[in-house]
Amino acid sequence: MNDVCIIGGSRYFGRHLVERFLADGDAVTVLNRGSAPAPPGATHLIADRDDEQALRKALGDKRFDVVVDQVCYTPRQAAVARDVFAGRTARYVMTSTVEVYHPGTSARLTEQPPGTPVGEVAVDPAAWPVDLVLPWSDPVFADAHYGEGKRQAEAVLSGAAFDFASVRCAHVLGGADFTGRLAYYIDRVAAGEPIGVHPVNHPASFIRDGEIAEVLLWAARESFTGPVNAASAGELDVADVCAAIEAAGAGEPRFAVAGEEVSPYAFDRYYAMDTARATSLGFRFSEARSWLGEVVARAVKERATT
Repeated sequence: MNDVCIIGGSRYFGRHLVERFLADGDAVTVLNRGSAPAPPGATHLIADRDDEQALRKALGDKRFDVVVDQVCYTPRQAAVARDVFAGRTARYVMTSTVEVYHPGTSARLTEQPPGTPVGEVAVDPAAWPVDLVLPWSDPVFADAHYGEGKRQAEAVLSGAAFDFASVRCAHVLGGADFTGRLAYYIDRVAAGEPIGVHPVNHPASFIRDGEIAEVLLWAARESFTGPVNAASAGELDVADVCAAIEAAGAGEPRFAVAGEEVSPYAFDRYYAMDTARATSLGFRFSEARSWLGEVVARAVKERATT
């Protein structure tokens, strides 16, 4: 049995992760701001992770075998975690994102060759510069610089006094998605409203909510360090998602070429991830098309009852 601390973890795929640890017999502590209860069986600690003293007080003298950080968005948050959890854990896993590779969010990133999935080496956290002076505490700024915040958070934690790994998640589909992206498509298709797309729409990597929870569970139990990409095999585009919505009986999608205000899964560049590192380390991903229909059908049914 391991002692596990999950920062966040009360919603979306974080809840799946807590439940999987508990099912394996691990002792799980969920730390959040108290906006949602921890799943049954987990110890619940309440603290603002941005407040170092409050975080230390909530943790007391607790030690953990591993920490999984679901909600680290800025280098300031990472710096607090680095300092507070030094000496409290041997391993720290951060949930990161495919958005660290978005070339439009940093002049240091360049486009991949056409049709080439991006690998972890494109963003090396050990070499990425950190700027703690930027207004990271401003929610508007942090949201507008989401990819950069994640890059810098990885950079801060890569220099910590514990083993650090980051799981860079593809676009997640399924479950209680608080981002509302899949619901956006379902609602527009059902209402017969047009869906904004680019003149040419490019495929991207996706992963279902339960599978990303399995990746995080695996990463917590392994000993590798550094970033690892997590995505189901195969790529999907906006037309694939909408076709699944139509197959689930929500209606026939209508597309319209838009300007900058395109729909969430309409991409103007190839947006796929290379998962060779995770595969070489032992994780086996599902095929995206094997679960897309089921996930979308469930979401369509849930939207019809709300």
